[in-house]
Amino acid sequence: MKLQNMFKKTSRKNYIALKERPEVPEGLLRKCNKCGAAIIAEDVKQGYYICPKCGGYFRVHAYRRVAMIADEGTFEEWDKEMEFVNPLSFRGYKEKAEKLRQSTGLNEAVVTGKAKIDGIPAVLGVCDGRFLMASMGEIVGEKIVRAVERATEEQLPVILFACSGGARMQEGILSLMQMAKTSAALKKHSDAGGLYISVLTDPTTGGVTASFAMLGDIILAEPGALIGFAGPRVIEQTIGEKLPKGFQRSEFLLEHGFIDSIVERENMKQVLSQIVRLHSKGEILCKKDKTQTTDTCLTKKEERQHVKLHARSAWDRVQISRKKGRPVGADYVDSLFTDFIELHGDRYYKDDPAIIGGIARFHGMPVTVIAQAKGKTTKENVKRNFAMPSPEGYRKALRLMKQAEKFHRPVLCFVDTPGAFCGLEAEERGQGEAIAKNLFELSALQVPVLSIVIGEGGSGGALALAVADEVWMLENAVYSVLSPEGFASILWKDSGRAREAAEVMKLTAQDLKELGVIEKIIPEPEDFTADTIQEVILELEEAIDRFLETYTQTDGRKLAQDRYERFRRM
Repeated sequence: MKLQNMFKKTSRKNYIALKERPEVPEGLLRKCNKCGAAIIAEDVKQGYYICPKCGGYFRVHAYRRVAMIADEGTFEEWDKEMEFVNPLSFRGYKEKAEKLRQSTGLNEAVVTGKAKIDGIPAVLGVCDGRFLMASMGEIVGEKIVRAVERATEEQLPVILFACSGGARMQEGILSLMQMAKTSAALKKHSDAGGLYISVLTDPTTGGVTASFAMLGDIILAEPGALIGFAGPRVIEQTIGEKLPKGFQRSEFLLEHGFIDSIVERENMKQVLSQIVRLHSKGEILCKKDKTQTTDTCLTKKEERQHVKLHARSAWDRVQISRKKGRPVGADYVDSLFTDFIELHGDRYYKDDPAIIGGIARFHGMPVTVIAQAKGKTTKENVKRNFAMPSPEGYRKALRLMKQAEKFHRPVLCFVDTPGAFCGLEAEERGQGEAIAKNLFELSALQVPVLSIVIGEGGSGGALALAVADEVWMLENAVYSVLSPEGFASILWKDSGRAREAAEVMKLTAQDLKELGVIEKIIPEPEDFTADTIQEVILELEEAIDRFLETYTQTDGRKLAQDRYERFRRM
């Protein structure tokens, strides 16, 4: 009896406590579908729709996405209302679409229009997964094509946020045709010199992946987004195997060379603004930062007198070019340029860390920068394969060079490699073809190209970034047909005679200037490290200024012809 009374009292207490506990207003709390944690809806909205507990990304409605990217009050929507089509007279399709229109407030699965991003006008297209998983039917294709055509006409950049389950089954073959239609419109936009940025969000699959989503001049992705042609379930059913963790996610695509960068949602507007600004017509034509005075832009100092070069043997210079602590490609990128945006991948197989490249500014002028990248530690060198590029590294470089040509940007290359990687995989993926294609295309590139050998310039692996209007070398850099060790091994069957080989190979900057292979020698301090790089940077800044002043005034066809004649004389 006492036990029963005690139970009643405890129950009554719990009941009163529950009754007095403040109730959570309906809609205030949500459950994260990734980690299962209870989260406050308003916190999620204010935090770019990212779970504050696990950092997982929620899918974003189209108009919310526009609000995140566009300057407030600048979005002008295009083609908001379009008449529904049911080309196959598919039963129940019209009713389903009408129901979604009522529940989402959308006319279709994509919202398009014009907006400003940090004051720069651009055309936006945003897919919304709430409408038939943003599958691409005739109206989606039509809205995208109209937006791209108008962008081409008005000479505006295009930014499309992809999110899709693929083709729309209810529209059959006509859905498939939208893949060709959107791709053709983007080709016209590209041929007219228009910039297209594709942003991949979760999920981007099927026909959208195989068309407009993967055709960007620059392709960005949100972290952890599912991106692929066939969905994971389809692949698993087809091959009868479980897929590895992370397969088809953004990080997987970055590693395999298919996207340029992964951008966190809170940084997306800033990154898009930076990219669009680097490609705006006014910026491309500008040769100097507007903060500089006209006198500074026009006045040129006389080239400083070079100090007498130190008397060193060729083998000494080989050793210095390889010396640990010598500045590497990344040091020059960091010291010479501002606003550098690294772009990744060859769009075929992989991102090769032996070559870094992207867009930056040199004294306010947009340029494309490509550098063969040694590491500063053993771990970094292993990661970068000791600056020995694979075929995908050269293909990445070529992609960036052709992109530079499209947008009329000078190309600046920093050469520092023992040579192209000569492993089994490199041969399987076409190392020789990749280098040959670079020589082929660089010879006729219709923008200024400057190559600077900053360390080792080994064989065809170096030449693939050195078919330029001018080639410069640092005082203790070397540039040769092969390493002295390899040369001695081939000619004398004795790699131990490398010192002797270095002397006969004519591989020093002084030798190569006399032979007419290079145009300029850049002096180095006695102890050349990252701590003393500024002396070299000052010299390079003046010289690059003069180079750009001269070559950006030259017609593209003449640049290509003069480059041809330069090598024809050798």
